[in-house]
Formats: sequence, C-alpha cells, structure tokens
Amino acid sequence: MKANNRKLLGKIELAGELECMTGLHIGAAKENMEIGALDSPVIRDPLTQEPYIPGSSLKGKLRSLLEKANPGLLPKRQGGTKNNPVYRHECDGWDFDDISKGAYNCPVCRLFGSTGQGDDGNNFPARLKVRDIKLTTESKEKLSEIDTGLLFTEWKFENSIDRVTSAANPRNLERVPKGAIFEFSFVYDVEDTETLNADLDNLKLAIGLLHDDSLGGHGSRGYGQVKMKFNNIVAKKIGYYKGELDQTISINNINNISDLVSFFTK
Repeated sequence: MKANNRKLLGKIELAGELECMTGLHIGAAKENMEIGALDSPVIRDPLTQEPYIPGSSLKGKLRSLLEKANPGLLPKRQGGTKNNPVYRHECDGWDFDDISKGAYNCPVCRLFGSTGQGDDGNNFPARLKVRDIKLTTESKEKLSEIDTGLLFTEWKFENSIDRVTSAANPRNLERVPKGAIFEFSFVYDVEDTETLNADLDNLKLAIGLLHDDSLGGHGSRGYGQVKMKFNNIVAKKIGYYKGELDQTISINNINNISDLVSFFTK
C-alpha cells in the first residue's frame, strides 16, 4: 500500500457516554490572580461556561495507554524544549515492514496518526477523530442545582504538609463532580478492511486500560476515574455521502466488529 493509494471506503461514528466515577480535573490557564480565587480551574466553553473535555485530552490519553500496551514501540523525543523535552512513540515513515518505523503497520500511529521527522519522514494522518466532549443535558440540569459556589463544578481543598516544620500549604482545585456524564463522539476513517478489525480492537483496548487508569490531572490522588460505554455505532459507506440508498448500518455493541467488516466488503 502506497501513500497515494490511501482510499476512503467510508466512516464509522462511535457515540456514547463518559461517566465520572470520581471528580475530574482538566485544567485551564488562569487569566489573572485574585485573592481567594481557585488555584487551578477547569477548562470551560467560553460561550456557555460549561466544563468540557477537550478531544485532544482524551485522544492523547488513549494514545499513551496504547503505546504502553505495546512494549516494542519505544518513545523518542518528539518536540518540547531543551529543558523540557517530550518523549513519545511516533513513526517517521509509514510504508515499512518494521513496526517501529512504519505507521501503516503500527497499531498506535495507524489509529492516532504520526508526523514524519527529518527529510525522509512522511506524515500519516490519524484515522481516528475525537470530538470535544460536552455534558449531557441531564447532567447540566443536575449540576446547575448543586450549591458549591461554582457553576457546574465543585471546590476540592487539599493540604501539603512540610515534613520539617509541619506547616500546612493549602491549595484548592476545581473539579467536575462524581456522577457527571459527558457525551462523546469518535469518527473513524475506513481506508481498508484488512486493518479495520485490528484498529477497533486497539481502540477497545485503550478504552479498557483507561477504565483502570485516570483522565486529566491528579490521577494518583483519586481524580479522573471514568467509565465509557458505546450507545450507537453507525457505519457509512462513501455512497451515503453521495445520496445513495442502503449505505449505512447501525450496531450498539463494539464487540460486533465482524458486522462492520462484512458491511464494507459487500
């Protein structure tokens, strides 16, 4: 398979809900310093002021977990600064037999994309798109009724104790409360049926690992435990976008991957 032979057979939309099993903190930069203000606010939609989960945060977490699940994919420097480099796995090319180099043969880069490095590097655009994740209508209504002094969120007060003087160093963070539910949407580009099964299996693996890990900051202190479930999966052949009939199929269980493979091979 060559780069100029990448075809689009269709798309698969995977929609569902993400529930916060513990408080969730995905931070935003503070605009100013105020006495008594939050030390670490959550990111919010600038128009509605509702907290949300950036698609980049979820996608990056899923990618990092899938990298760890494939020990052969060693990280290397990918950006950052001299004093604060960033290391992760990313293929330089894409059409090689070596799993450490070829994005098309790499379980991580084929799904999440890669940026080629150097003169011989080739970009491999991600097959998986992760949309920004919004609160459900029901959760917005419930969160708007809680009395925390914050809109849709809660304060979380913590203390760091000096081991020598025993002096307290209090801080406060903003969290989306336990029980909040967000609606997520992934879109996967179907480019061939040979790797479709493997890609969706790898997505399932990453989500399974996330359930026993954490999303956002301060996971080692109990934040960010989430559960994701798929409510609807819709596969659309390229003919659907051309107005042709019988070009879609819907399933409600990601385990029925064979149905999707059969659909795109008809």
